[in-house]
Amino acid sequence: MFKKSFKYFLFVFLIISALSLCGYGYAKLSTNLEIKSANNISLYDGNNELFFQGNGTSKWVSLNNISQNVIDATISTEDKNFYKHFGFDFLRIIKAGYVNITSGETKQGASTISQQYVKNLFLDFDKTWERKWNEMWLTINVELHYSKDEILEGYLNTINYGHGMYGIEKAANYYFNKSAKELSLAEASMLVGIPKSPSNFSPLVNPTLAKSRQKLILQGMVKNGYITEEEMNNALNEELTFYGKESTNNLNTLMYYKDAVLKELEDISSIPTSFLDTGGLKIYTTLDIEAQTALEESINKNVTTDEIQASAITMNPNNGEILALVGGRDYTKSEFNRATNSVRQVGSTMKSFLYYAALENGFTSSTAFTSEQTTFTFSNNSTYSPKNANEIYGNIPISLATAISYSDNIYAVKTHMFLGEETLVNMAKRLGITAAISANPSLPLGTNEINIIEMTAAYATFANEGYKITPHLIKRVEDLNGNVLYEYKEEKELILNSSLVYILNELLTTTYDSAFIDYNYPTILSIAAKMSRKYAVKSGTTATDLWTIGYTPQVITSVWIGYDNNKEIPTKEYMSAKNVWIDSMESYLKDKEKVWYTKPSNVVGYLVDPISGKPATEDSKHKKILYYIKGTEPTGNELVFDEITDN
Repeated sequence: MFKKSFKYFLFVFLIISALSLCGYGYAKLSTNLEIKSANNISLYDGNNELFFQGNGTSKWVSLNNISQNVIDATISTEDKNFYKHFGFDFLRIIKAGYVNITSGETKQGASTISQQYVKNLFLDFDKTWERKWNEMWLTINVELHYSKDEILEGYLNTINYGHGMYGIEKAANYYFNKSAKELSLAEASMLVGIPKSPSNFSPLVNPTLAKSRQKLILQGMVKNGYITEEEMNNALNEELTFYGKESTNNLNTLMYYKDAVLKELEDISSIPTSFLDTGGLKIYTTLDIEAQTALEESINKNVTTDEIQASAITMNPNNGEILALVGGRDYTKSEFNRATNSVRQVGSTMKSFLYYAALENGFTSSTAFTSEQTTFTFSNNSTYSPKNANEIYGNIPISLATAISYSDNIYAVKTHMFLGEETLVNMAKRLGITAAISANPSLPLGTNEINIIEMTAAYATFANEGYKITPHLIKRVEDLNGNVLYEYKEEKELILNSSLVYILNELLTTTYDSAFIDYNYPTILSIAAKMSRKYAVKSGTTATDLWTIGYTPQVITSVWIGYDNNKEIPTKEYMSAKNVWIDSMESYLKDKEKVWYTKPSNVVGYLVDPISGKPATEDSKHKKILYYIKGTEPTGNELVFDEITDN
């Protein structure tokens, strides 16, 4: 075993040595990399205002303006032989390889500061041989053309310290409201521990883990001769006060938007994967700071339960521009982006897809099913017994308009079975839903899991009168010299009947319409008093997920509330998604024109009893104008669909 291991490591050593010699020769003849502009990502909002710099020269600090505590802690922790090697620590590589192979797991790494710095010059983290070769010769290039102090300076100015803070100066400002030069040993050792895993070792995310990591940093500094045990103990006992704010923008959710932009950037094939080719990038996004602020403030105001989370999207439905994106309540506490990286049960928001399909298949605003407790029996003798919220049933025929207003589950399942289970599956796919959706009786009740961006884009098709759009956050990407590397090309495809969409949009105003107060109440009537304009809106509720999605012709917003671990939502939070939605919409639209959709020429309004859907009479308790394709207005002689299917 020992012989085999020795031969293996000797072989690896020789290969690395040979490649390194080739690399040194190649790098010596190459031009040097402009170290201070590399890895510079600048993000601009929709008004071309800078809102994030991954490595801006304004925050670049020279090594003599960085605390010696930071320098010593970094070298001790990341690369104790930094000033002795030429880019690669071969003995460390062999030792780490031996430990990892004999233990059967990756316990040790061997990257030097120079290698880690070079890795920051790439947009992704591919592990291909081509990528490794590029990293190797770039490491050698940097080592040959720059002094060790310049390399260390570049590393400390570009490393990720969590919460969107790239570079030691920004990190010092953010965590401690001071410059990098002023950091104490306790503060420096805390910050140096973060880059290994920013989502785990940030003291703002996990104070206990961060403290343990700080202790390891300090113990390493004692072992490597940088500090005494007394200095270590003093640093460990120093009480740290964390600032947790960025002077330029105090939105706690803005970094979720930034992360989503960088994720989208990785999927654009025209963008070079190495900053070597661009020097850096200027990314012009669709961000609307007013919309982002409105979402964050409404979440802070309406969601108060500890640990419960939120995600939300505000989009221009006419072109797919994502104006605001929230991936969690506070980026400083959790960097997991629920808007881009999670799927959740969508509840009754799925019913809008079903009812558009129903309108396509001959339903009207008055089409009636009986709202009553129902057990569905299938050919294999299996049964399904859906229930309405609070088990409220009218035990009378109700119109499609009433079913939407009350979010009646019985009506939805009857419609679903009447149309055929595949109809809703096909409609979801047509609207751009890529999540795996299987045909089953409970599908219209939203038991399937879908991402919030996909749901927003699907609803945007209703909001823009039938066009499928592509949700996106990036308008244009340029290199540092202003050369355009990518520009979004708008594509719209008409996939729905605009007249039927108009009818559906009107039906989605019934969810807060007092004309439907009868044996039940409209599902979001409670927020009607906050509405200053007309909206189309649908809510969805499961035991673990709260949704509200609604829109005007100008803008659409989707809100999700729930626990990451799928814990049941407490009753006191049941209104939170609805209130977040209406407060953010009202805030964003307060100074904008009140607009609604123009009625198509083949659509007519007709006065009916909205509960039954039959033509209104003088004796009707309720009266409302509902909308129909011309020639399909109710006559009063229509059969209830249950009666049709029972005969």
